[in-house]
Amino acid sequence: MIKKHEIYKRDKWNMMTVEVQGKYIVLREISDQWGEECHTFLSRPAMMQWVNNRFPKEEFNGKEDEWKELMASFKQI
Repeated sequence: MIKKHEIYKRDKWNMMTVEVQGKYIVLREISDQWGEECHTFLSRPAMMQWVNNRFPKEEFNGKEDEWKELMASFKQI
C-alpha cells in the first residue's frame, strides 16, 4: 500500500509530496525553477537528514513559523 503525503503545494508548479512505498520513502519536489526532482530514502532518519540540509533553519529568518510547519509535516510521515 502506498501512502501519499502532501508537504506543501503553492500551485501546480511548486509542490512537494512524499510517498511511503513499503520500506522506501519517495520524495518528489516540483518547482518552476528546477523541474521535478525525485529522492528515494530507505529510512525516516535519512529523509530527515536530507530535509534539514535542504531547509536549513537559518534560511527562514523571520519565517520561523513556516519552517516549523514544514518540519512538522515531515515528522508526521
